Amino acid sequence: MSTTVQEVINFVKDEKNDIKFIRLVFCDLFGQQKNISIMPDELPQAFAEGISFDSNAIHGFGDVTRSDLLLVPDPDTLAVLPWRPQQGRVVRFYCRIRRPSGGDFTYDTRGILERITGKYREKGYTFRVGVECEFYLFKTDMDGEVTDIPYDNGSYLDISPLDKAENIRREICFCLEDMGIKPESSHHEQGPGQNEIDFKFSDALASADNIQTFKTVAKSISALNGLYASFLPKPLDGKSGNGLHINISLLCGGVNIFKDFKSGHASTAESFTAGVLEKAAEMTVFLNPIVNSYQRLGAFEAPKYVSWSHENRSQLIRIPAAKGEKVRMELRSPDPAANPYLAMALIIGAGMEGIDKGLTLPEEVKVDLYTADKGVTSALTRLPQTLHEAVELAKGSEFMRACLGDEVFERYIEIKEKEAEAMFKLSLSGQEKPDPNREKYFKIV
Repeated sequence: MSTTVQEVINFVKDEKNDIKFIRLVFCDLFGQQKNISIMPDELPQAFAEGISFDSNAIHGFGDVTRSDLLLVPDPDTLAVLPWRPQQGRVVRFYCRIRRPSGGDFTYDTRGILERITGKYREKGYTFRVGVECEFYLFKTDMDGEVTDIPYDNGSYLDISPLDKAENIRREICFCLEDMGIKPESSHHEQGPGQNEIDFKFSDALASADNIQTFKTVAKSISALNGLYASFLPKPLDGKSGNGLHINISLLCGGVNIFKDFKSGHASTAESFTAGVLEKAAEMTVFLNPIVNSYQRLGAFEAPKYVSWSHENRSQLIRIPAAKGEKVRMELRSPDPAANPYLAMALIIGAGMEGIDKGLTLPEEVKVDLYTADKGVTSALTRLPQTLHEAVELAKGSEFMRACLGDEVFERYIEIKEKEAEAMFKLSLSGQEKPDPNREKYFKIV
């Protein structure tokens, strides 16, 4: 659905809607959300000219010599924030970032995904993306600071009273529905205090927006209940990590090209999957972007090797049991620390390169890779095991440079290289790793 600017302005002006504040939301290079609040009377100017902010203060944007940027709301992303007061309501827009000259801002990662999906839409391809996002709930102390105490000791699919979070998930799902996002299912996950909410398929840009919205809603609702929602990839040693499983199906002429995957009559879908497999290792620094990410990979159903299979959850890519239009590929390595716009742009770009090259899907690996002997695993490509290794592997990627652009690619890698070096210096000082429950070490919300 496309919403016109005038329709949005009329909605905000309508007295019965009682809207008093407008949040203009965007994210930095690494997916950290930022916003500016404006009053309703400023909305026409925001659409016509944009709202100015200082980009030099935003992580990954910095250029003090050209620091003025403009936020222009995307009218299709209007949503009322249900947890805010019903008198004097607050609405939110995701924004495009523009230069004062009117040109696109290079480091607008939402714009990068929009550009890539638009490029393939012109060729007749559209993408349906669904996500499965996991998070932990931790108790807070008297000052509201997060502790390392999980909210409960439940495990996979437990019910009350072992699962204490069912009402929290219920509130989150209701909020998301009110904002136009359709949760498909929710449940307690394997770890103590760990939860998962899955979403119905959307187009790629809306799906990335939905991940950002979900994080905000989960954290806001949790805070109202005296809890802290952590999306850190591995908040507890020895327990299940938080994954961001990305499910993609590809439509050509309105038909899901994955629908005949299991019968072996889906060569285009196989080439798409082969393309993602081929680029998976070099993309890891974008899909698993922080030091803590590498504590998760290789255990508790998080992949370690570049491989695929039907249904098998020990693989990097699996083809879930489904029929017809619901058949898709599931990429299991990404975690919630990833910038979803960059992650989806690269996954889509890799898959489409696989189609362009007519890549052949390698043989299916039909074993449990967590227990398989070295005779099996030694023949497989391993995902990077540290942020430093992921950075080094990414440096030579011409694919990612072409997909994201030289400037975005080089700045991202430069900053991640510094983070990896800082962690190495910490290890030399005798502090092998910071407290994994303190997200401030990893620049993640």
